[in-house]
Amino acid sequence: MAPLVWLVTGCSSGFGREFVHEILKSGDKVIATARRPETLEDLKKAGAAVLQLDVTWDQERINETINNAIAIYGQLDVLINNAAYVLGGAWEDLSYEDFRDAFETNVFGPLKVTKAALPHMRARKTGTNVFISSISGWSGMEFNAGYAGTKFALEGMAESLNREVRPLGLRTLIIEPGFFRTDLLSQGNLKTTESSIPDYAEASKAFNRLLAEKNHAQAGDPKKGVAVVVDLVRQEGVAKGKKVPVRMALGQDAYEVIKGKCRKTIELLEDWKDVISGTDLDA
Repeated sequence: MAPLVWLVTGCSSGFGREFVHEILKSGDKVIATARRPETLEDLKKAGAAVLQLDVTWDQERINETINNAIAIYGQLDVLINNAAYVLGGAWEDLSYEDFRDAFETNVFGPLKVTKAALPHMRARKTGTNVFISSISGWSGMEFNAGYAGTKFALEGMAESLNREVRPLGLRTLIIEPGFFRTDLLSQGNLKTTESSIPDYAEASKAFNRLLAEKNHAQAGDPKKGVAVVVDLVRQEGVAKGKKVPVRMALGQDAYEVIKGKCRKTIELLEDWKDVISGTDLDA
């Protein structure tokens, strides 16, 4: 296989950095991006090309940046939409602006970056768009609507995109990690609001404690998770000879949560089948 060219957003920490190292290890080329390019100096020394990219920029500036990225190696084969942050807090405590800002980064960011890359991929009739979602794209925890909402939205959009571009030779992957030992729950990637409303106060504190306890104590190994994604894209290693799915969960916790929700959903559909199916017009 000829070396692929990858572009990864959000490379200042976490999965983004791990992707860059794993991609370089595979022999492919990678363009690492972040809001603050000074955070990428070590990745540049490791062999990555680096560019400044803030996914909240307007579409025109993102288009220009992606075109500049394509010009580095003359092509773009894989886009990994990784940049995101966690927003925690009760509905009543989070402002409209809090929700809007989370969607700007976690949903509209991937939308704009992917829109910028799609014309190039369509012209070549090849390319893979990877969306890093979350276990929160399947299950909305309490005090997590600001994050879960973005991941539910992202998954629906990406699933629809897959059906649009698959006939054109383009691939779409939605990755759903559970808790991995990255900096996602650290201060720079986590925005939480402790409830000022007595009805929520204790539960809100408990949720924030859970996040604090999970930080850097997660069971998932990001190196292993990233290696699986690279194999899925390159269709080798754990993916060799297999049909690569559009959705792929990562982590034992993700497996359990998703399996449990699927089981409960099937049980609900069967329990209410007559009601659900009895709403058509009479013949």
